Amino acid sequence: MFFASQAYLLFFLIVFSVYWALPSHRGRLAWLLAASIFFYAYFSEMLALLVFSTTLADYLFARAMDSTSKEVRRKWILRCSLLMNLSILAFFKYRNFFIEPICTALEGLGVKPNLPILHVGIPFGISFYTFEAISYAVDVYKRKIRAERDPLKFMLFILFFPHLVAGPIVRAKDFLTQARRPKRFNWIRMQIGVQYFLIGLFKKLAIADCMAIYSDPVFFPGRDVSALSTTAVWLGVLAFAIQIYCDFSGYTDMALGSAHLLGYKLTRNFMMPYLAPNITEFWHRWHISLSTWLRDYLFIPLGGSRGGRLLTYRNLLITMTLGGLWHGANWSFVIWGVVHGLLLIGHKIFKTWCEHRSRLNSLLASQLGTVTRVLMTFFCVMICWVFFQPSLERSIAILSKMFEIQPGDGLTMPNRRLWISIAVLLTGQIILLQGLWKRYSHRIPAPLMGVGYALLLSLSLLLNPDSGKNFIYFQF
Repeated sequence: MFFASQAYLLFFLIVFSVYWALPSHRGRLAWLLAASIFFYAYFSEMLALLVFSTTLADYLFARAMDSTSKEVRRKWILRCSLLMNLSILAFFKYRNFFIEPICTALEGLGVKPNLPILHVGIPFGISFYTFEAISYAVDVYKRKIRAERDPLKFMLFILFFPHLVAGPIVRAKDFLTQARRPKRFNWIRMQIGVQYFLIGLFKKLAIADCMAIYSDPVFFPGRDVSALSTTAVWLGVLAFAIQIYCDFSGYTDMALGSAHLLGYKLTRNFMMPYLAPNITEFWHRWHISLSTWLRDYLFIPLGGSRGGRLLTYRNLLITMTLGGLWHGANWSFVIWGVVHGLLLIGHKIFKTWCEHRSRLNSLLASQLGTVTRVLMTFFCVMICWVFFQPSLERSIAILSKMFEIQPGDGLTMPNRRLWISIAVLLTGQIILLQGLWKRYSHRIPAPLMGVGYALLLSLSLLLNPDSGKNFIYFQF
């Protein structure tokens, strides 16, 4: 039941109608929790039972931690909570990542291993809700928040279906504060919710899925990269960079829209990341809920920037490496994280080197310098996307083909549908960047706004070549 499917639209219409028809706040909370469990059970009943059980266990761990003032006991309860969540994540997502190298090493020593390679489905969104549970347990332990006494509100915090499968990663303080307040139907909030959802739908159907026409021959397993021209591979990598942004930010927009329509506000996850002038700024704009989580619960506990430059660089590299591993149990994702860590370190070194060079700083701050920095940052990020896939061998093959000199490369020009998608995307980015939408959107008459929404929906369906594609981040 993916957000861009007819099944989800029917599901959400039923949830929305019953939710606002219920008179009591607690009845609405119970309805949302039931709908969220059904939403997850639609993918797998057994995995839904697992998620429900671990969420209940997290609730009990936090209540036990909050009920004692003894530091030793609180620390042991925290360790049990972390061990449970990380063990489940490791079993479902990383088991074969560790078993396969052990088997290979034993075979090299002449020992026939009997370790089983397990083929068990990965629960949808396990990386997202595990991080939410961990942050909640740590915040309760550090007394940043009190443990939620109401199991209904806590379970809704973890299982709320708009963010359950692919984020954004929600903090307990932000969500539970909203869950405690009764909701009133608000037409302005409804309009914002519809706007978010339709923009996300457009990004997914009209842009991301169109880009897949050019990225799939390069990234999709089973396709022969060596048979493609160098130009086709470069276009495929560029298309994938646009595809993954529109796919993931499109999902997030639909999640924000769904939550808004139910009276909840989720965290923004993207702020035009491809317009970032450096790699540090890129990570302030890309997957914001993950980057801030890694900062607060990994980078800062490791020491952050407090121990001098070398320790800061070490902490950055560890954080980004684990961030890469969070995305997938493959060496390609690890390398993706390592390269981003090295780029962040490189930017810090370059920034320090530029501190007392006023002429260079003036040049970098100029319009030409800013445009150059944006293009260079985008180029680095685009090259890194080559590793954002399960196969390291395929990543190496793509890079080899990209930098292979082939005179007379031929390429079929992208079709008109693709150019329209890119033009609309760039126009929308410019409007948002200049703040024009925020400044003038409230002046647009409601009937005209409705016509605009209908046109956006029609354009999404018109440009979409294949509405059956899943969201890329659902695999994480």
